[in-house]
Amino acid sequence: MDQSQSQEKKSADLEREIASRVAALDAELELIALERPGSDRLRVYIDHPEGVSIKHCERVTTQLRDLLEDYALEVSSPGLDRPLTKPEHFERFVGREVRVKTTEPISGQRNFTGRLTAAGPEAISIESGEGPTEIPLDRVRRSNLVPQLSEVQ
Repeated sequence: MDQSQSQEKKSADLEREIASRVAALDAELELIALERPGSDRLRVYIDHPEGVSIKHCERVTTQLRDLLEDYALEVSSPGLDRPLTKPEHFERFVGREVRVKTTEPISGQRNFTGRLTAAGPEAISIESGEGPTEIPLDRVRRSNLVPQLSEVQ
């Protein structure tokens, strides 16, 4: 295993551990995304069916306190431009506008913005000005909701 694969495995193991610890704290809390903006920083995005409160963030921070030895830890709600990282996230937001970046071009492009029209365990469909596009989930590099003006006001 080369250094890059080893780092990816460590990141995946850390994400699984954090997801498990968040779920143990509250079965309705969900780890949405884990970002590592630097080697010594962790950004944890959580969600809850009733919304994320400051108390949720405090409880997760306390639950993960031991990680503060190695990382600066940020715990946050996903915000209006919520990341979509799992098939069930896409399924939940069918009908909403999304932005998707792919790992490689699909029909000559890597960036898509449009209405999410379908979502399954293997692929999603987006309707944009160029028509419908099916994107395999294993080719999604990053995706998020596009905030609507009515949500911002």
